[in-house]
Amino acid sequence: MDTPTEPPPSLAASEPQAVRVAATLLAVCLAAWLLRVARPLFITLISAVLLAFILEPLVQLLMRLRIRRGFASFLACSLMLGALYLALLGAWSQAVGFWAEMPNYSKRIAELVDSATLKAEEVQLSLEEALIPPRLRRIQPPETTAKSSAKSRKTGPVATPQSAVQEVHIKQEPSDLVNIAWESLSRFSDALLLASFVPFLVYFFLSWRDHLRRALLELAGGQSRDMLDRSLRSIADVTRAYVVGNFLLGVLLSVLSAAFFYFNRVPHWQVAGPLSGFLSLVPYLGLPLALLPPFIAALPVFDNWGPYLLVALGIAVLHLVALNLLYPKLVGARVHLNPLAVTVALMVWYILWGGAGLVLAIPITAAMKAVFDRAPGLEGYGKLLGD
Repeated sequence: MDTPTEPPPSLAASEPQAVRVAATLLAVCLAAWLLRVARPLFITLISAVLLAFILEPLVQLLMRLRIRRGFASFLACSLMLGALYLALLGAWSQAVGFWAEMPNYSKRIAELVDSATLKAEEVQLSLEEALIPPRLRRIQPPETTAKSSAKSRKTGPVATPQSAVQEVHIKQEPSDLVNIAWESLSRFSDALLLASFVPFLVYFFLSWRDHLRRALLELAGGQSRDMLDRSLRSIADVTRAYVVGNFLLGVLLSVLSAAFFYFNRVPHWQVAGPLSGFLSLVPYLGLPLALLPPFIAALPVFDNWGPYLLVALGIAVLHLVALNLLYPKLVGARVHLNPLAVTVALMVWYILWGGAGLVLAIPITAAMKAVFDRAPGLEGYGKLLGD
């Protein structure tokens, strides 16, 4: 007896599905376009939200001391700005010292370039001796000789005008540090203007936290209210765990790196240590980026490759220990993102927001997963992103 076969889906039944797919693709394209066009606004808002998550435990601690939320938020933001001011002041003093030693760095870089050029010429000569027979090495092609002699006769000695010498001399004069800093800041005037809003946004997010939460829950209403409440709590937990975990890990790596650079006599270890420690947390590029600050700082001091190799080995050990032992306990246990999702998220957000996307990609993706895990019908996307 033949089993009845299901009739193929009709064209009318497949039309709604095609419309839904087209509408989804259109919505994704519009969202990507909006994120790309308005990226300064979104980066500012998300950065303020992340800083508010970092400072919220401090606000809760101050509230336990019978301080009202508004004043506790003001104190937390003031402490954040004070710490930022002290960090910038220390960085500025180190930058002034670095600028005073710039001639030594320029001289050392020129020596390294000359040494690398000589080594490349030695390698080229050794390869020629190994690959080209002696009888062919002694003979110079007549075309090359003719071309070189004709070129020397055509060009000859060229007198350099005095005005050109003066112009070159003027261009080679070092600019003042303040002028260079002002020119660099003027290029990022829009970004600095938006960054000036961050402390105010952080204060408002902290002081109006309860009001914003109630307003969002009232907007949802019904069964969505429960789901939104659980999603907001999960987003807060995940992003706080990621940001605070990375911050604590960066501080620990900064202290260890600074101590390691100090004992190995790396100049400007006070700045090279924190820079190397926090740069090592950049996904996939952390280790090579962490090597740059101590290598640049040590240019006038280290004359051979031995100290460089020792510093590189120490940074590699710190980086591997942090990623394999500390990072899973401080951050990975709360984020629950698989490596493929992290890699794709880093690429997507880098395309949309550049360098800021690399920093914000993981907390944004973790927050999206927290919403997917609790939204009806979107649990599959949460499992796709999860580990």
